[in-house]
Order: sequence, then C-alpha cells, then structure tokens
Amino acid sequence: MEFRPCIDLHQGLVKQIVGSTLSDEAPEAVRTNFVADKPPSWYAELYRSDKLTGGHIIMLGPGNEQAAGEALAAWPGGMQVGGGITADNCVSWLERGAAAVIVTSYVFRNGRIDMERLCQVRDLVGRERLVLDLSCRRRGDQYFIVTDRWQKFTEVAVSPEVLEHLAEYCCEFLIHAADVEGRCQGIEIDLVERLALWTPLPTTYAGGVRDLGDLRTLQQAGGGRLHVTVGSALDIFGGSGLAYAEAVRFCRGTEGPGRGV
Repeated sequence: MEFRPCIDLHQGLVKQIVGSTLSDEAPEAVRTNFVADKPPSWYAELYRSDKLTGGHIIMLGPGNEQAAGEALAAWPGGMQVGGGITADNCVSWLERGAAAVIVTSYVFRNGRIDMERLCQVRDLVGRERLVLDLSCRRRGDQYFIVTDRWQKFTEVAVSPEVLEHLAEYCCEFLIHAADVEGRCQGIEIDLVERLALWTPLPTTYAGGVRDLGDLRTLQQAGGGRLHVTVGSALDIFGGSGLAYAEAVRFCRGTEGPGRGV
C-alpha cells in the first residue's frame, strides 16, 4: 500500500475541506478544516524530498490555476493534477509538469459516461497519463459516481463491469468516499472491500482516515491492493490524529504484492 500525498486547493490556498459541503450555489456552507500558511510549493517540495510519487493536486473550483502551477514547478513530473480538466487544457497541464491529468466531470454528462469526451482526452494525453476520478457517494446499497465538487449524482454505480470498462481508457483510478471525506471519522469499509475485489488498475482511496488504526484497517480490508491518501487527519494539515512521517513509514512498511500495487 503506497502513501499518495495530496494538495487540495481552494481559492488559491492549500486547504482541507469537508468534501460533502462543497457547493457553488451555497459557498457559505463550505466547512473548512484547515487553511495553510505555507504555499503549495512547500508541500510539493516535501513530497519530492520523500520521493512520494502518484500524489495529486486537486483544484476545487476556479482561481487555483496559479497555485497548481507553483506546486508542479516545485516538482515537475512528480504529481498528478485534477479539477476542471478538459480536452482544451489537458495537454497544457502536462506541459506545465503534471505527471498525469485527473478527469471526472468532463467525461460524465447528463449523468452518464460521455464516451466521445473520454476517448478525446485519452487520445490527447495517452492512456498512461490519464487518471479517472470515480469519487462516489452511497445511495442504498450502491456507490454512485458524483461530479461537480461531489454534489451531483450520476447514474453510474461503481461496479466490476464499470471499472473493467473504464480501465481500458486510463492508467489509474482515484476514488474519494465523498460522504466521509474530511470528517476524520473512519473510512468507508464497504467501499474499500468492494474496490479491493473489483479494481483492475492501481487505485487510490481517500476519505475518512483519522489515525494509524484506520491505515491498518485499510491495509487489511484492501488486501494490499489499494493505495491511500490522507488529508485532514495529518499534522501537516493541522490534524492531530496522524503524523505525516508516521503515515509514510507505515505505508512503506506494508507494501506487498497484489493487483493494483
């Protein structure tokens, strides 16, 4: 299980936000756990010094392009970038130093997978540099992919068939459990277990990690097949549940064989 670092950007600053509260219609409802006094480049340089590849920079809404560019400049080729990625700008982000681009909303339109757009982005950047963000929320017994800052449900449920199909077009999946994202109240075990059984690609899980115990649970429930991102619980993001260095050491000590590793 690899530790995949993150830099979440909101209004040009590094922040940790309760994911389910993000909304364009009601910005005053956004719950913020942390606002950094350090620039995004500081975090990118930290991850670079620890040789943590596969991490991501997520632009939560407009006004974050400059900050994302600063982080990429601090570690060219070291991090993926997502948030507002389209066929019009995907190549330019690679040129600015992104290892890969992360796409969600652009390839889901009217609640469904827009295959034309998906193929367009894949053809522009190459399958090996395209990551699909399949972040989801629970409805009944299923997890449905959500878009537009995790506010809009699509008609597409996370399933073995969907994952196998989408794996033909990208190199990795990034999946936030949006209902627990930023809450530091525990991981979404059901989702973790399903992903461990179903994913045909390297997959990074994010959402709800609060301490070392959750990392142990994720390692066991994920069968070593999932990577992990931790946000609000980390001390570098103002959290008290888990030290960044401790998380890095744990994940490096539990790497093992398995699909998606």
